[in-house]
Amino acid sequence: MRLTPRKEEVEVVKALLEDPSFESADQMAKALIKEIAEVLQMRDWIALVHTWSDGSRGLNWAPFGNAAEAEAFAKKVSIGGSGRLVKLHSPGVMLANVGGKKGWKGYCQHPDCGHAPFTHSAASAARGACQIPTCPCDRFRK
Repeated sequence: MRLTPRKEEVEVVKALLEDPSFESADQMAKALIKEIAEVLQMRDWIALVHTWSDGSRGLNWAPFGNAAEAEAFAKKVSIGGSGRLVKLHSPGVMLANVGGKKGWKGYCQHPDCGHAPFTHSAASAARGACQIPTCPCDRFRK
């Protein structure tokens, strides 16, 4: 799987690597694996769905980081039948849209907010204010 690391992904991993509070390499490794899994959960993926030439269900492969990677894989494997690409939407983004994701690109950068852009008002008087009742954010910050 080919990935281009995003700035916010690199920052959370760097913070763990520079954290002096870990007592052992095992403890740090476990924290890194959990953090990287959370980072990858924030991405959309591509699946390659295969159908045999007689119309029966074939083999399916995932995840791919992008469509070009999935298409290149399909050409290399070339087992017959046909295939199509299916976008797998990120469960992490869906959860972040509900609960917020502080410090992540695309979400409000107010230190107490972190909510998605659509949770901020477009109405004139309250324009930009977060509409989550418990959030003190007065305007969306990029």
